[in-house]
Amino acid sequence: MPTRFFRSADKFYRGNLHTHSTNSDGVLSPQEVCRRYQAEGYDFIALTDHFIGQFDYPISDTSAFRNDGFTTILGAELHTGSMLNGNLWHIVAAGLPTDFKPPHAPTFRAVEGSESAANIAQRARDAGAFVVIAHPHWSGMTQADALSIEAAHAVEIYNHGCVVDNDRGEGLHTLDQLLNSGRHVNLIATDDAHFNTPDFFGGWVMVKASENSPEALLTALRDGEFYSSTGPDIKDIRISETSVEVDCSSAATIIIQGQGTSMATLHGESMTTGKLSLERLHGSPWIRVTVIDRASKRAWSNPIWINE
Repeated sequence: MPTRFFRSADKFYRGNLHTHSTNSDGVLSPQEVCRRYQAEGYDFIALTDHFIGQFDYPISDTSAFRNDGFTTILGAELHTGSMLNGNLWHIVAAGLPTDFKPPHAPTFRAVEGSESAANIAQRARDAGAFVVIAHPHWSGMTQADALSIEAAHAVEIYNHGCVVDNDRGEGLHTLDQLLNSGRHVNLIATDDAHFNTPDFFGGWVMVKASENSPEALLTALRDGEFYSSTGPDIKDIRISETSVEVDCSSAATIIIQGQGTSMATLHGESMTTGKLSLERLHGSPWIRVTVIDRASKRAWSNPIWINE
């Protein structure tokens, strides 16, 4: 079993993996989006404009906006096929090459007979991208829909734009259903910022990488060397046969979740370290950690597979 969650001794870098600009339906230019994220203390973003014909299938080249303290990952929000409810698929892909072949997706309406979401997700992964199932609650996604995307590295479990605009921004149930089926998939928190509502600076990933470069960040993302947050920090997670120890910023609650209803919960005042017994999670093949601060902001670890 693993004994540490973060295996490397590298540095954490804060980033947003789902963002839009005037290259699709955002209201700010790519340069201004990058400027604002750096001004707010982010180390990187992925600008993921909508990859449809209406916007000429953009993969926004933000490389000119990189500097010594900030970098960018090229990507897009991919659309094709339809889910069981008939709505168009939304799949975030960070790390796409600029010559990634478009599907037949002229608008935000699904086109009968177009490339499947499973296929475009696999193509994106094969091209080196970090592939994410976007906002499953907002999309009305079923478990069967989610299971069909075998190439996904992660599920978007917090989408700040959806929280702000329609209160359908969570995806933890979809994630847990995939985990319970044996699917090894991680989780991310994002903004999905368009800057036409207060949909920015609300959810992010903290990636532990060797350096703040697109290549190092993508390697760490694919390896699961990150956690997600709307506020708190997770500094370390140590695992033994009987317990989990969590080092974090000031927390009011620390929870260890597992398969089904199994869990362990610790409440306290200004906790920066917590030790939780795994007794109630005995037999769960996976666990994940949630840290909650006094303002009810949350941080989430990726799933930890106990026997691997």
